[in-house]
Amino acid sequence: MKPFVDPPVIPVDGRPEHPDNLPLSIHDLTVAYHRKPVIWDIELNIPEGKLVGVVGPNGAGKSTLLKACLDLVPKTSGEVKIYGESYKKQRSLIGYVPQRESVDWDFPVSALDVVAMGTYRKIGWFKWVGKAQKKLAREALERVGIGHLGDRQISQLSGGQQQRVFLARALAQDAKVYFMDEPFAAVDAATEQAIVALLKELNKAGKTCLVVHHDLATVKRYFDWLVLLNMRVVASGPTAEIFTKDNLQKTYGGKLSLLDDVAEALRHVGR
Repeated sequence: MKPFVDPPVIPVDGRPEHPDNLPLSIHDLTVAYHRKPVIWDIELNIPEGKLVGVVGPNGAGKSTLLKACLDLVPKTSGEVKIYGESYKKQRSLIGYVPQRESVDWDFPVSALDVVAMGTYRKIGWFKWVGKAQKKLAREALERVGIGHLGDRQISQLSGGQQQRVFLARALAQDAKVYFMDEPFAAVDAATEQAIVALLKELNKAGKTCLVVHHDLATVKRYFDWLVLLNMRVVASGPTAEIFTKDNLQKTYGGKLSLLDDVAEALRHVGR
């Protein structure tokens, strides 16, 4: 694994510097829908080789943040750099796992076909997927525990199996930076453990993973770096330092329905 990269020093004007050697740096990012800001004035630096949890209440802009990094939604202002360059120039370094609900699972394609799509950037969009690419796809399916389901139509898979297919597709991309949007949402316990094992495997290989996550009780176990978000970045840094009662209260505010989850998470903090 590559050595830890210290967070950049905050200069006099209060804005963080954005070195070109970071897997992700964001400066002055704002995204608005119908002139209403969803995320606002985001300043963020993510060091290399970290498992990063992006945590915040519903409507905080977590998914929007990931999509803005990937040019899937227009930016109102600001810039995003992947190792010092735009996403357009660095897209071959990126793996993406979208929210499962955003995918048309009725499309007539097999699990193996979906995973093989992860190799397109290497072979070119208008070239046939050959034996070598299919071999990589089958190996990726094996790594997420569903190698036996490669020939099955994706519409015939369970929700957890569908999620594993998209994880396998990201693996087939062999990326340096992974963006995962709620991969743990509505999955069974076996799939959750498979995802955790995969994240640890990627971390061991020195990859950087940004994961939108909602379960506060597992944050400290799953992630070594944390971004607390509620339209703006409330706090960002090592989980052991950032995952505190004060920061959680600043992030979740008066959303009473979440207080039980926050209390449970804080009990884990104290253990």
